Amino acid sequence: MKHFLIAVDLQKDFVDGSLGTPEAVAMKPHAVAKILGFDGELFATLDTHSADYLHTAEGKQLPVEHCIKGTPGWELDADVRAALDERGFTPVEKPTFGSLILPQLLRDRAGEENFDVELIGLCTDICVISNALLLKASFPEKTITVDPACCAGVTPEAHRAALTVMRSCQIQIR
Repeated sequence: MKHFLIAVDLQKDFVDGSLGTPEAVAMKPHAVAKILGFDGELFATLDTHSADYLHTAEGKQLPVEHCIKGTPGWELDADVRAALDERGFTPVEKPTFGSLILPQLLRDRAGEENFDVELIGLCTDICVISNALLLKASFPEKTITVDPACCAGVTPEAHRAALTVMRSCQIQIR
């Protein structure tokens, strides 16, 4: 059985940058410990925007520049990056909330072997939930898990609401 861990958007801008929160900073040590202790293959998604972000549909709804490719805010948080580098990981750039290529990457890596998927990261109520639901839709018979201690939402209330929705969609919440 293969085990996959998806570290969702643990980038500087979401931890302590332009969209960072105290909750994201507080959960970071838990995420680093999870990465270092995980027995399986690791993937890290990277929210990836270009300099014209404010002119995109997302930028018009959330007019805060963030995760502009090549900027310090786009980079993985330094502690997270060190843990991922120590373990080895596959980066997955995504231009929107959920990665449409991630399910195929997991399918390719698993081959004929059974697998499960765990997600951690930021933000619970936007990119974590989007990726969890895409993975559950792609693999309805697989166990998809989210560790809430290794996630943070835009607000604590949004974090809790996202966990409730994911639980309703048969995603396991640790």
